[in-house]
Amino acid sequence: MTTSQHDELAEEQLIDLAAEFYDQFATGDIPHMDIPTRTKTNIVFDEDSQVWVYGDRTSTRSANSVRGARKLLKATYTIDFLAEQLRQGRSSTLRELYYLSESWDNEEAQFSDQDESNQLIEDLEIVSDVTREDFHMRPEESGATLMGPLKIREQTRRGEREIHCQQDVGEGGYQIPNNPDTIEFLDHDMDFILCVETGGMRDRLIENGFDTIYNSLIVHLKGQPARATRRITKRLHDELHVPVVVFTDGDPWSYRIYGSVSYGSIKSAHLSKYLATPEARFIGIQPTDIVEYDLPTDPLSDSDKNALESELEDPRFMSDYWEEQIEIQLDIEKKAEQQSLAARGLDFVTETYLPTRLDEMGII
Repeated sequence: MTTSQHDELAEEQLIDLAAEFYDQFATGDIPHMDIPTRTKTNIVFDEDSQVWVYGDRTSTRSANSVRGARKLLKATYTIDFLAEQLRQGRSSTLRELYYLSESWDNEEAQFSDQDESNQLIEDLEIVSDVTREDFHMRPEESGATLMGPLKIREQTRRGEREIHCQQDVGEGGYQIPNNPDTIEFLDHDMDFILCVETGGMRDRLIENGFDTIYNSLIVHLKGQPARATRRITKRLHDELHVPVVVFTDGDPWSYRIYGSVSYGSIKSAHLSKYLATPEARFIGIQPTDIVEYDLPTDPLSDSDKNALESELEDPRFMSDYWEEQIEIQLDIEKKAEQQSLAARGLDFVTETYLPTRLDEMGII
């Protein structure tokens, strides 16, 4: 499907949604919009797809109250804006949508804050089955990057261009676009994909030539990964059949970064099958690594301990491996950063730690 065909389909689905409101008026029904309840109590772990999805509970945005009528009014104005944006081939940020609403001719349609406009975009994604990327909506720049033996073709305003994500980029790597579905994978020599949490560790791996020595594609997650980062990781795995491993700090919040890559998140559960890579595996920092390598550490805070206890009840971490690792961490009451491996030398992570773990996991 071409970009223009994709835009036409997205516009059509938006217009169909607005038409539903009109039809409800025409038949004498109170206009309404049913949306899955976006709470922890309505998030279920789908054992078949191994990702988080919404359950059966729904909430209704209805014009039978002043508050509900305002929500539908704002939805209608937003649909009109998005459809026009698609027709013009333009895009905007989530932040810009919030400010743009101040120019709308009905004050009741204007957003009170950005959280409100962000939530409405998520609502429209769910009911229209169109992602915000296909609406030409984008977040503020995430800056996440790729570096490794991958050749791609991307769409730009000046036409198509081919890029090798090692040979044609600087040390900063190839910046992942807002909508990775516009990228075509042409060729690669990757043996595996290494998703890295922190910029400091990403830079260490590149400086040490890890991507070249081990034919790896290094994906910089930049902390909790943006949707574009998770989407391109899933596409790389599913389309090129390359294993994915995730390398983070050794603390409960970083384990959730791994969980977001692998199984999806509560906030974007309506897109889990589009964003999550259940086959992704965790490489470290493991609590057992903290003990084995006697890494420099910080003590666990009370919130860290509570988060670890919570993860023991989290379906994403209900395995013998994770139960063992979390119990060890609760016992030693310590956490460690990726870069604590530098205590054993700047080359330790690329010459010893990662090769050892990758060999244990059967990746190399």
